[in-house]
Amino acid sequence: MSVRTRERLRCSWRAWRQRRAAPARPVLPKTNLGLDGPGLLPHPRSGDALSVLWHRFKFLLSRVISVLFLAVVGSPVAAQSFAGLGSDAEGFAQPERGYVFDFPADHGAHPQYRIEWWYLTANLQAEDGTPYGLQWTLFRSAMAPEERPGWESPQLWLGHAAVTTQDAHFVAERRARGGIGQAGVIADPFEAWIDDWQMAGADMQQMRMTASGDDFSYDMQLIATGPLIFHGEAGYSQKSASGRASYYYSLPFFEITGTLSLPQGDIEVSGNAWLDREWASQPLGASQVSWDWFSMAFEDGNRLMGFTLRDSAGPDYTAATWITAEGETTAFADGAFTAEPLTQSDVAGRSVPTRWRAYLPEKGVDVTVEAINPQAWMATSIPYWEGPVTITGSHAGRGYLEMTGY
Repeated sequence: MSVRTRERLRCSWRAWRQRRAAPARPVLPKTNLGLDGPGLLPHPRSGDALSVLWHRFKFLLSRVISVLFLAVVGSPVAAQSFAGLGSDAEGFAQPERGYVFDFPADHGAHPQYRIEWWYLTANLQAEDGTPYGLQWTLFRSAMAPEERPGWESPQLWLGHAAVTTQDAHFVAERRARGGIGQAGVIADPFEAWIDDWQMAGADMQQMRMTASGDDFSYDMQLIATGPLIFHGEAGYSQKSASGRASYYYSLPFFEITGTLSLPQGDIEVSGNAWLDREWASQPLGASQVSWDWFSMAFEDGNRLMGFTLRDSAGPDYTAATWITAEGETTAFADGAFTAEPLTQSDVAGRSVPTRWRAYLPEKGVDVTVEAINPQAWMATSIPYWEGPVTITGSHAGRGYLEMTGY
């Protein structure tokens, strides 16, 4: 599908939403808007009726998308790889060493691969020093390795947004079909969106980012102050001893400012943000059941990404990237980075490690990583833990932690 066609669909979708939000026309009397009577279909001239129909349609659509998404990525409680990311991906493209990235095109979607995400986390601080965390994520999952127009599209989209405070965690989720303009990504000029959530700008160096839920919203400005960096072997990120891999790059040097709107009111915040881009078709081994992922921004300007992929049938697999303040990288293969859980918390009826000790001896890293709010549980279609952390020890700083499979 061409950029122009995607843009036309996106505008049509938003125009439909705007018309729905327009002042309601007079409602005809005796219109039954319930689900149990002969007036199931409201009079077409009823603005309120159209709104009710819209909400019913969107509710049913979101349920269908949830079922389809789980069918594609697998059940989160399955005994196999987390979210089905180690299941067979016959027919889909697979990452290969030596891939030459093409920007800005690679900022966009890759429908020939089964799974992809645009994943931003931010450590924020109010004027009084109070810490906050923020997440904006758009997932794409494919039922087939192609794109087709309109309702024939096999692409599914899922959006997650969250704000974490020291004593609360606000979460929202959006679901969408591909092909109809409800969600998508345009590489140039860059725009990622699902419904009215967006992350957009002339390029990925300066962007505006918005999202909202029932009890929160945010409106942020992002400015990149350092370069894009690649993980693994020039962006080829190995995930298992058997060679499973993804394409993986990051923009870890964003300055972020804006407004959090929470139940207690609006809060002006600023801080730093980290954007991950990753796509693959079968990135995990069949027995890799979950992972712990760390991003750390140290006070000296250096940064560290490290992950542990837990394996039910053998040793865990780890990898890390050391990022200097100037954006130079050193990739570390399996075994160089380790993370040891120190403290467990009762979270959503399960035991989750929310205080860790992380090591990267070759860079002198020996730090304690602790959640600012242990209850940062993402109660979404595929649940997981994600929240901001503080870092103390050999290096001080802030960061983000994601944990799945608990």
